[in-house]
Amino acid sequence: MSRKTRITQKNFKVFCEGDTEYNYIDEMRRQKKFSIALKAVNMKGGGYSNFLEQVRTDGTTNCLAKFIIIDGDRAISEDGEKKNLRELLEYCILQNQSGRIPHFLIVDYPDFEYIACLHTPKYKGQNVAQYMIRDLGYKSVDEFKADEKVYNVLNANGNSYALMLSLLRKENCFVINNYSINKKQYEIKISTIFDWEKLGRKGSNINEFFEVLNSFHT
Repeated sequence: MSRKTRITQKNFKVFCEGDTEYNYIDEMRRQKKFSIALKAVNMKGGGYSNFLEQVRTDGTTNCLAKFIIIDGDRAISEDGEKKNLRELLEYCILQNQSGRIPHFLIVDYPDFEYIACLHTPKYKGQNVAQYMIRDLGYKSVDEFKADEKVYNVLNANGNSYALMLSLLRKENCFVINNYSINKKQYEIKISTIFDWEKLGRKGSNINEFFEVLNSFHT
């Protein structure tokens, strides 16, 4: 009897800042049926240099693309981090120019907590910490960050990532990845542009993450 051929599934790898993003992405992976595996990597903070080291040394077997989702406020508030962000950005650009594994650098400014609030129709730019306590019912931002069901909270009872995407200030994006997808060939071509003058403005290019994932939705 001949052995069955084992089919190895292609995957997206998502490197994210901490628990909130990891819990969100992992729950989304469980609920949605993508035709490609979604693997979240919780970086537990550590700064942009930590991201660069992890992304650089991480394997690429069966990896279709890597998403590096970071908060932009660190580059503004911490000495030396702007230089580290530049190095991470330049590495991603070089990888994309090589034509090998696409690297999508996603920058949320100021942070993912702001992006989370955009999921809710009542959020109109209020202080994020106060909003999470008064309107989302958490005791603290730390409690929000530790909530393993954060994806469900942000995508139920009128809340949704579709609303968030509609409210993103795309004109403020520090980074934009222009890409094209050949789904049949499992191929993504990408080029990255950036504008340092926009770093520090509220916005995000996280729409690219959802767009690429949804293109592989079954």
